[in-house]
Amino acid sequence: MNKIVFASHNIHKVSEIQHSIEKWDIVSLKDLDYADDIPETGSTLRENALQKAQFVYDKFGYNCFADDTGLEIDFLNGEPGVFSARYAGENCSFEDNTNKVLEKLKSVPMEKRTARFKTTICLIFEGEKYFFDGEVEGHICEEKSGEMGFGYDPIFKPINYNITFAEMDLDLKNKISHRAIASAKLVEFLNQK
Repeated sequence: MNKIVFASHNIHKVSEIQHSIEKWDIVSLKDLDYADDIPETGSTLRENALQKAQFVYDKFGYNCFADDTGLEIDFLNGEPGVFSARYAGENCSFEDNTNKVLEKLKSVPMEKRTARFKTTICLIFEGEKYFFDGEVEGHICEEKSGEMGFGYDPIFKPINYNITFAEMDLDLKNKISHRAIASAKLVEFLNQK
């Protein structure tokens, strides 16, 4: 079986994508005994995904891929964007980030709470770089709702759904989410190799 490294410390992400790619052995950074953080200094999701994938490719020499995800809120001129994971500060929690968004949107009417989740995956395969993008439009709710998921899921309601990502079961979220869309493109590419 061919080996490919997912430049992530998140075991859940690794196992989730392993089920979609039949002929590839997805290896995590933990499997490579690498526990350090990978630099993320780009100004776009694409730059960060590329930076992480290039770091792993240069260090270990394996075909690899990395992702970066951001929430863009129109009323906040695209914030938190590339800073989504650390919006409330460098060592903040998901809850801190979510609370900061809710505070900034306090008293903002629903029609001005439009937002989108974006994911970019960068694959370095036999030295060539490939990018796969996923995007989901929606709105930011006025309060948190739901216990599933993580990050901004409790406040993001995708268009055409009356529930947040945090209220969706994993099967539904994995069919419609930004990460699912980008991952499906990656899977299609890898399954052809």
